[in-house]
Amino acid sequence: MFDIPVRRRLDPILDRIGRGLAGRGVRADALTLAGFGVGLAAVPALALGAFWTALGCILVNRIADGLDGAVARAAGPTDRGGFLDIACDFLFYAAVPLGFALADPAVNALPAAFLIFAFVGTGSSFLAFAAIAARRGGVPPSGHRGKAIHYLGGLTEGTETILVFVIICLWPATFPWAAWIFGGLCLITTATRIAEGMRVFR
Repeated sequence: MFDIPVRRRLDPILDRIGRGLAGRGVRADALTLAGFGVGLAAVPALALGAFWTALGCILVNRIADGLDGAVARAAGPTDRGGFLDIACDFLFYAAVPLGFALADPAVNALPAAFLIFAFVGTGSSFLAFAAIAARRGGVPPSGHRGKAIHYLGGLTEGTETILVFVIICLWPATFPWAAWIFGGLCLITTATRIAEGMRVFR
């Protein structure tokens, strides 16, 4: 919901940095993998109750995710890079609830399972729409600049997800409620995306 306005503000800054990194020979794929590795380190940090460390890992992952796209735009995007970026993003999103489930299984495991279930809904509807849109062509643009695939927006997108991740790291006791509420919003997003796909591909 907020991705497009947020990206309009951030992209000029990221693009300047991305051009500098590309000029120094930094590869977008390397940034993607490095950011993914740091993001996955949030799982053991969460499991051990090191929530500030986990938050740092999450923020570094998101910064790397913004910079890899900027470097790709500067150096020339590739299908391989787009594939790697998207795959790593979805794995990272599911890893954070897993970390909270490991931190306190008795309290967090069921809400975490629900949130991951909801993430599967948003991710599968998102990727299914993009795949069919690419095959058919002629689908209206999504408004997301410089993306490897067609982005279908919704109530919960990347910006909202990261905001929730920040909140639950700062106040870990809120995780169960945050997971139930945000998971419910993700299911609404899934339903609207399915409805949009049924309309567009009619």
